[in-house]
Amino acid sequence: MNGNLFELLRSRWASAPDQAFLRAPSGPTMSYGDIDDRSARMATVLLSMGVNPGDRVMVQAPKSVDGVALYLASLRIGAVYVPLNTAYVDGEVSFFVTDAEPAVFICERTPGFEMPEGTSVLSPEDLGQRADQATPTTAVVTRLADDLAAMLYTSGTTGRSKGAMLSHANLTSNAITLHQIWRFEPGDVLLHTLPIFHVHGLFVALHTAILNRSEVIFLDRYSVDAVLSHLSESTVMMGVPTHYIRLLDDPRFTADHCATMRLFTSGSAPMTEPVHEAFTERTGHHILERYGMTEGGMMISNPYEGARVPGTVGFPLPGVHVRIRNEAGELCGPGETGVLEVAGPNMFAGYWRLPERTEAEHRDDGFFITGDVGFADAEGRVTLEGRSSDMIITGGLNVYPRELELVIDAVVGVKESAVVGLPHPDFGETPVAVIVAEGSAIDLENVHAALDAAVARFKHPHRFEIVDELPRNAMGKVQKSVLRERLAAT
Repeated sequence: MNGNLFELLRSRWASAPDQAFLRAPSGPTMSYGDIDDRSARMATVLLSMGVNPGDRVMVQAPKSVDGVALYLASLRIGAVYVPLNTAYVDGEVSFFVTDAEPAVFICERTPGFEMPEGTSVLSPEDLGQRADQATPTTAVVTRLADDLAAMLYTSGTTGRSKGAMLSHANLTSNAITLHQIWRFEPGDVLLHTLPIFHVHGLFVALHTAILNRSEVIFLDRYSVDAVLSHLSESTVMMGVPTHYIRLLDDPRFTADHCATMRLFTSGSAPMTEPVHEAFTERTGHHILERYGMTEGGMMISNPYEGARVPGTVGFPLPGVHVRIRNEAGELCGPGETGVLEVAGPNMFAGYWRLPERTEAEHRDDGFFITGDVGFADAEGRVTLEGRSSDMIITGGLNVYPRELELVIDAVVGVKESAVVGLPHPDFGETPVAVIVAEGSAIDLENVHAALDAAVARFKHPHRFEIVDELPRNAMGKVQKSVLRERLAAT
């Protein structure tokens, strides 16, 4: 039996190839048969470039219908799909390319760094033109369930990015489970507002839609105007808290827009109880919040039927095991706070070429230590309280303070820095940089220039504070909790 995820996905549309699939407002609607053919032509292009099963196909390109076809083409030929955030700059991308050693890197702009030997570079336009002329590849490469299907980069508090390896079995398990528990039904139409370089938009949204043979209204980016224009044609929308906050901020948004809607889900960042309640009051719909991460896709979800409690993320998915341990390593009882640990068929195969890091972040019995702090009630409903690390989630995207601190500390005139996250009414959290000067005033223009050259704009601190010294504990560790309290008070 072929464990290739593509076989499962194609089996759902094989009997109805004329069913509408991707409806991009700026172009013609692609049927499932169209996307099958387009991905087969792209598979031919990749094969002609020497891509073999297990090779990495790295992509940094704007969201597009061809981007979906490319992902499916990579699955079809047994390659490992590696999407990158389109906001990443050369300094970041250079690391990913060097680390992953892709057979081909598909990117919109010419990289400003030297490619590793054996890596070909192709623009999305060139790929599309070659696909136009290519003969479709009909074969689907046989893969074992444990073979890799994708690799997504995530970071840690050290700033060292890690490639989370996801197998065909990991993605298949999560797709089937979510399709079932969120009760996808014939006729569902998904309003797709998310990027496709991220687990949420690429796997959670598209896989469930394909398994349901749903039509997808495929927006190239999120905007309130676009969502208001298409909600009345949709039944399901998946978003991040910022999406719902911006809808609520627009007085045009009313319950009438949601008349056909069956399900709103939210994830990638915590949603506040006031936003939950305001959305319900405005529309009559209770947003379904869930919890996941790059290493395991979705792991916990509020129920489709039953109470969706604001401020909680719900119950472990079927087949997923969640436990909570305190600082002493003891299992927590109901209401006791600790770090969440997770095991299940959805959990990743480890970090790319980092066996020591993989081992360090797993228990001996295979449970993954998420680093997220929370508790479960007597029924098993999970509430998150924060993170054991200092990671910041802004607009649904992860920002790792250490990465920013390394850039800021290298600027002339900076003695040291600390970056923390503060609440933000739109993005959920936003980075704030606290800087200690090296004997004289700091030119913040130099700090901005260094950040511009090193990291994506969404990571940039929204505020800078100059202080005489950073608060430290008896062991000399910077007390970021104290910094957050001081900054919040200002």
